[in-house]
Amino acid sequence: MRDVKLLAEQAAKIRKDIVQMICKAKSGHPGGSLSAADIITALYFSEMNIDPKNPKMIGRDRFVLSKGHAAPVLYSALAERGYFDKELLGTLRAYGSPLQGHPDMKKLPGIEISTGSLGQGLSVANGMALSGRISGEDYRTYVLMGDGEMQEGQVWEAAMTAAHYKLDSLCVFIDSNNLQIDGNVDKVMGIEPLDKKWEAFGWNVIKIDGHNFYEIFAALDEAKEVKGKPTAIIAKTTKGKGVSFMENVCGFHGVAPTPEETERAVKELEKVSQI
Repeated sequence: MRDVKLLAEQAAKIRKDIVQMICKAKSGHPGGSLSAADIITALYFSEMNIDPKNPKMIGRDRFVLSKGHAAPVLYSALAERGYFDKELLGTLRAYGSPLQGHPDMKKLPGIEISTGSLGQGLSVANGMALSGRISGEDYRTYVLMGDGEMQEGQVWEAAMTAAHYKLDSLCVFIDSNNLQIDGNVDKVMGIEPLDKKWEAFGWNVIKIDGHNFYEIFAALDEAKEVKGKPTAIIAKTTKGKGVSFMENVCGFHGVAPTPEETERAVKELEKVSQI
């Protein structure tokens, strides 16, 4: 499905799930979950070869949420896609719930790898891509990373490795919202010029608006055509996207909205999702 209108509506539903589940949990990371909703929607509702009824299907595409604190956006996508009952979203971060603060591959179907320690996701994805090559499977491996995550040294070791092994089935999205827990990324620890750095490490680099489905799909199509290089898609996004009072507000990196704020957010999102 590449019906942009329907995908935008689906992304709004995912954003609604995010604010509601984090509000109920009174804990979580709304800002970076909301900024990634359009990318996740494009992957899970159009791009990836997956089967919710057969989560371990041989040849399925893989997804790694390297910025594991954005687990709510992944949980919502999995539930909306049919991997588990949506009622489970209301148990986010509750004692005994499989929806932990960071994804746990042993607790929930559809989670390919447990993540949370920033900087490690790309290394794992390299292994997945290499495994596919060795086994002769043609699946693709997708990774979502944060721009603040680019401050981790392991990211660049993994970037060098992926280029060395010419992992052209590997595609990384960098959720570039320019905010991390301590403030603006460029003030905490500057990472620019990010595109030139990835290029210098041997990657095919594409820069897009991470909220524009046309640009997201054009980048994904280009990535599939590139041979001999992995692809890094630097997606310019807005932290808290879709909820006016959360947009570009660092304070909502890891703070749950109040019930009143959640009600206001849901009303805004329902105008898009037409629920």
